[in-house]
Amino acid sequence: MASTKKQQVQQLLAAAAAACEDKKAEDIRILALDPSESGLTDYFLICTGLSDRQNVAITDEIEFRLKRDFATYPNSVEGRRQGEWVLMDYVDFIVHVFSAEKRAFYGLERLRKSATTLSVENLNAEIKAAISTKRPSAAKSVGAPKRLVPAKKAAAKKATKKATAKSPKKQPASGAPKKAVKKATKKLAK
Repeated sequence: MASTKKQQVQQLLAAAAAACEDKKAEDIRILALDPSESGLTDYFLICTGLSDRQNVAITDEIEFRLKRDFATYPNSVEGRRQGEWVLMDYVDFIVHVFSAEKRAFYGLERLRKSATTLSVENLNAEIKAAISTKRPSAAKSVGAPKRLVPAKKAAAKKATKKATAKSPKKQPASGAPKKAVKKATKKLAK
């Protein structure tokens, strides 16, 4: 059970890091904190934005993605109004989005010397390894849905063709006035 929770946290963390990359954050670092020293959280995600506005955009993107993809909301968000240092608390990890000056001044990496630095690539590799050990046939099942999709589309097309074939054909809208005109001319001729 603990490994699945760790895997879920790592997936959230990877999604948050990807959101940082998409919004052009610089110097993205993930610190895995030592559990004996930090009862607060398991990970820090630290990145730098070039301006206060970019910092807010980065945090907005992180919040949007985690909400959309995982239905997860931050416990709290601090500093969004100023934008120099925005902190997002997701309980199992905390996101710090700094301006370059504030990051240099506070130096969270220096304060957490016992933390191990993870790269986004290493984090993604850990997630893939955990998934493959959990489901050894995952590589085989990945291709299966791709084969089923065209069959489902073909069945849907056949169903729509049958439905349109059974429904009576409608006359074009332009045909109705012609009939009315013919009837009216016949009545006038009599």
